[in-house]
Amino acid sequence: MAENNSSNSTSNDEIDLGQLFALLGNGFRNVFHAFLRVFSYFKKRALVMFILVVVGLAVGYGLNQIISKKLRTQVIVKPNLESKEYLYDVIGEIQSNIKARDVVFFSALDIDVDDLKGFEISITPVENQTNIETDLKYLELLEKFQGSEVVSDVVRSEILNKSSLNHRITFSYLNAEKGEKFSKKLINYVNSNSYFNELVSVNIENAKNRIKKNESLVNQIDHLILNYSKTIGAGNNNAEGRIVLDNEEKMDITGLLKLKNELIRDTENKKLELQTKKQAISIINFGKTHQVQKSFFGKNIVLIPSIMLSIYFLFLFLKYLNKKAFELQQ
Repeated sequence: MAENNSSNSTSNDEIDLGQLFALLGNGFRNVFHAFLRVFSYFKKRALVMFILVVVGLAVGYGLNQIISKKLRTQVIVKPNLESKEYLYDVIGEIQSNIKARDVVFFSALDIDVDDLKGFEISITPVENQTNIETDLKYLELLEKFQGSEVVSDVVRSEILNKSSLNHRITFSYLNAEKGEKFSKKLINYVNSNSYFNELVSVNIENAKNRIKKNESLVNQIDHLILNYSKTIGAGNNNAEGRIVLDNEEKMDITGLLKLKNELIRDTENKKLELQTKKQAISIINFGKTHQVQKSFFGKNIVLIPSIMLSIYFLFLFLKYLNKKAFELQQ
């Protein structure tokens, strides 16, 4: 009895495997037949598709010869003195005036409105790929010295630098010579705001005064240290690392040296500020005129054939649906 059960089980397993292989064979056969049907379908229409591609290529090539190529100038700028919102507002104002063909506005800039055909202006932020964790550790380190006025200025400057990214102003136009000239005039207009120009003047004056005061303090510290050196040289060591002034008040020489170094660093920062903040909107890089590079499928010689083939396949699909609908009505 047990032998009969074992024999039946083996036979069932063999049947199941046979059915499985049969199903797999039928599946592969159906896939192959489907592939043949698709191949046959496209083969019957290959001539029409070939003609459409050739015509599309010819039309796309012709359009490339007729349509003027778009040119572009990109300017990298950095807003100073919290002028970011002003920068975006003034760029939006200029673009609105271009669309409205504002003769009065552009006449003041010595720009002929008729020459602005195809001219556009836009602005986008430049992504900053700095390491955020490193920046945070650096700021945490600076916070340990927050008792120093100089270091507080450095922290403030670093925070402003991280929150005020560079921005890219893009000028698009058709005429290379006039487009570049108009771009420079519009950048000058952006930097002509009287309010920010006054702030820049005040900032420059404050920086110069700060440099003078720092240099004066450094000279005084050098004078005190020189007197201390003379005292040491004379053999009077009872100060033990401190300068004794006329009123017998002692001053720490180490603190003086530390203060001197901070003043020197502050002076260096202010000199750098004088160079980088001469305008409300600093020009980091004024790019040269270059042709706009379209994506592969954005080119007419590729786009037109693709559109024609898509229309053809849509026509075939609608024809198929109409045929099926007619069969259902029979």
